[in-house]
Amino acid sequence: MTFLSLPTDCRPREKLLARGPDTLTDCELLAILLRTGLPGQPVLQLARDLLDRFNGLAGLLRAAPQDLADVRGLGPSKQAMLVAVMELARRGLRKTLSDQPIFESTESVRTYLRLQLDAEPHECFAVMFLDVRHRLIRMDNMFRGTLSHTIAYPREVVKRALALEAGAVVLAHNHPSGHPQPSPADIKLTETMKQALALVDVKMLDHFVVGAGRAVSMAELGLL
Repeated sequence: MTFLSLPTDCRPREKLLARGPDTLTDCELLAILLRTGLPGQPVLQLARDLLDRFNGLAGLLRAAPQDLADVRGLGPSKQAMLVAVMELARRGLRKTLSDQPIFESTESVRTYLRLQLDAEPHECFAVMFLDVRHRLIRMDNMFRGTLSHTIAYPREVVKRALALEAGAVVLAHNHPSGHPQPSPADIKLTETMKQALALVDVKMLDHFVVGAGRAVSMAELGLL
């Protein structure tokens, strides 16, 4: 169904302006961004096909540029738009985390980490370096591994924390397999990192494991 064939008050753009963005489905919001479809594939259908292909809006926003390039109907302009939207989301969350203590907005932390790590095809180990008020200084993706594991070096994390004059850190790594539960190796590494950072008076506040659209907190599981 095309926009023009819909009643005026049901067209996504008009509906958004009249009722607000929260009244639109993911498909309708995406269709507004895409603007046009293909011959025989109206924009609403293109939007639905994209969401189905990437398992929903979160999966689409995590998609790598090369994955988008393989989709019929997504030319360079639409690809660039979707990548730009994802980057804007990251920057907005990063600004939020830089302006206030990060655990005043735990869901923002989870969303930020999912956007940064969940689409990675290999295991990556990242560190969020925080100031003494627990505001984000920067996040560094410090180590990269294979499909199943990575090696993280506490000495390098300590050196980077000292260089940034960080007062605390949050660790994060992804499980490309899609199972975000901490493994025994994850728990052991977390304890080693915590002890190394304590020697230079840097607190380790949490360690998140990211996978399958989730970010699991080891602190909430009582593993710190």
